[in-house]
Amino acid sequence: MIDGMSERTIALVTGANKGIGFEIAAGLGALGWRIGVGARDRRRRDTAVEKLRAAGTDAFGVPLDVSDDASVAAAAELIADQAGGLDVLVNNAAITGGTPQTPSTLDPATVRAVVETNVIGVIRVTNAMLPLLRGSASPRIVNMSSSVGSLALQTAPGVDMGPVPAAYLASKTFLNALTIQYVKELSGTGILINSGCPGFTATDLNGFQGVRTPEQGAAIAIRLATLPDDGPTGAFLDDAGPVPW
Repeated sequence: MIDGMSERTIALVTGANKGIGFEIAAGLGALGWRIGVGARDRRRRDTAVEKLRAAGTDAFGVPLDVSDDASVAAAAELIADQAGGLDVLVNNAAITGGTPQTPSTLDPATVRAVVETNVIGVIRVTNAMLPLLRGSASPRIVNMSSSVGSLALQTAPGVDMGPVPAAYLASKTFLNALTIQYVKELSGTGILINSGCPGFTATDLNGFQGVRTPEQGAAIAIRLATLPDDGPTGAFLDDAGPVPW
């Protein structure tokens, strides 16, 4: 186990029923951790839990719609009751809002829906889980972001971010700014908060056009979730190293 963590490390992964989220849950479960599989679709959630348990992971389902206050509150109560606490939160759930998306053609309703899940959902879940995380000896928060949200890269000469959906891109820039503010507020509490970029991973988020596997995309989240107590906080990393904010 990683430095400072108990033998029964407990993690919640949002959007863990498929894709990168499932592989994050599988990777952390392989370490002997107990994993809360957060997902709103019951059938997919149950299937994911069954697959994880068949592979030897101590997994349990957490009904969780990150866009719903009552659902998130109920999830926090369930984790407290079933697991007795929480050590690691991985905010992975996200949507694109569909394609194509250019600023001049965006429907404001699409922007609202994307921000509700990708940004406000992170706030909602993080704030609900903070009381549990504060009780951990080595709490970690991992926000799954993307390099497309980097203002530095968006404005760098010669850097082509590709045809990224505008609402999704802006939501990740918003999430990056939010992460920095959480880092500042929780400085000195022992909670390490970092952002990870999985790279261009083949998932249903992009119509499986990515060049990386979900297992490869999950690697950075697993790395940040297992940081030792003297590890970084306020970092934005991908597999190659730091990503500019």
